[in-house]
Amino acid sequence: MNKKEVLLLLTDHWADWEACHAIVGISFSELYVVKTISTDKNPKVSIGGLRTEVDYSIEDYKNFDNLAMVILTGGFSWGEHRYDEIAYFVRKANEQNVPIAAICGATIFLAKHGFLDKIKHTGDDAEYFQEMLENEEGYKGHEHFSVAQVINDGGFITANETASLEFAREIFRVLKTDTDEEINSWYEKHKRGL
Repeated sequence: MNKKEVLLLLTDHWADWEACHAIVGISFSELYVVKTISTDKNPKVSIGGLRTEVDYSIEDYKNFDNLAMVILTGGFSWGEHRYDEIAYFVRKANEQNVPIAAICGATIFLAKHGFLDKIKHTGDDAEYFQEMLENEEGYKGHEHFSVAQVINDGGFITANETASLEFAREIFRVLKTDTDEEINSWYEKHKRGL
């Protein structure tokens, strides 16, 4: 059986903990394989110091028919770069109806590039989110921003920095990695403890 790919998009100083629950859960599924992608093939070092190999460069990736989802984790570099090439890639994936999942600083990146203008979305603290986008003419979605752990709307999952479990749960639901009952049981166990 050919597994569909879930791409974890890496930048320098990516927030490893924000995607950890999601990528581990996806990897346990028989339906998917997690691969890494970035602007180039150079290894990326996470905030936690993990040196991660990159499977694909954005420029070389063409297999959208086998792509199940793109995950953008937070990190320091979203505020330092515009990443127009990543925006182009996300737009191309979105046009192919590939779900996009973004957490923390990656939500600000999506907002800067106009992806969240017409859909319900969330991100980090509302004041911080607005402050980061104050001078960004590309963002016109202020009225659609909500304070929430995670929101799934219009093909985009957005989450704030404290919502790695909720982010993973929503990703699992979209990918149908298990039954809703099992996904909710997993979430409750990790959120509340045994």
